Amino acid sequence: MLSGEAVAIDVQPIGFLLRALGALIDMLLGFAVFVLWIFLRIWLTDAGVLDEATDRIATVAALVVSFVVLPITMEVALKGRSLGKLAVGGRIVRVDGGAAGFRHAFIRALLGVLEIYMTFGGLAVLTGAFNARSQRLGDLVAGTYSQRVRTPQLVSHVPVLPPGLHAWAQIADVARLPDRLARRISQFLQSAPRMVPAARDRVARDLLAEATPFVSPLPAAPPEEVLVGITVLRRERERRALENADRRAEKLTGRRVGI
Repeated sequence: MLSGEAVAIDVQPIGFLLRALGALIDMLLGFAVFVLWIFLRIWLTDAGVLDEATDRIATVAALVVSFVVLPITMEVALKGRSLGKLAVGGRIVRVDGGAAGFRHAFIRALLGVLEIYMTFGGLAVLTGAFNARSQRLGDLVAGTYSQRVRTPQLVSHVPVLPPGLHAWAQIADVARLPDRLARRISQFLQSAPRMVPAARDRVARDLLAEATPFVSPLPAAPPEEVLVGITVLRRERERRALENADRRAEKLTGRRVGI
């Protein structure tokens, strides 16, 4: 998705199953509110407060409040969220990523009566199952979708030089690795803790065999530790090279300004 400043933003829609779960929670909330009205209606009728005409009007009003007014109020007050969306980590936004407003919530709630309550969610399921963002009919008409706001936290993986390779690092000469090989080594080091030991050792040996022509001398250490040492050494040398380039650029810039 591109923002107004043409900046690419990585956003993800809620999956179909999570969206269905959130909708089910919101449906149960609406039915719970209506059931409360039924108990209140019975009590008011026994007390003689409601006559037949007033009872019909109040029942219609309770239906509207439970299944239309309540969803609209929650989405507007919680800025695109509801009880179900809070549970599954979603938020209703416009298709361009902007915040949804009252108009969007109103359209979604009105069509929700048809596709969720009158068809018991069947129409919403059919519509959401055949589009990439799991948009139901109300979303397609209102121009909205449910965006994922609860994303897993990325764990940064920064390799550390193994203690047994400190002496080797002082004399080692590691040439620049091919980009594809360097990327494969980095991916392996990130996923190694989750691999089966036999496969982990085999992949480490294969990668080290490919990296051997770029390393001199080759330390006497387990293959995976050698790969970590190669990665750390190349990272530090590239960092120093960038710092040196920045210092040279600052010196050149300073001379030009002085002139």
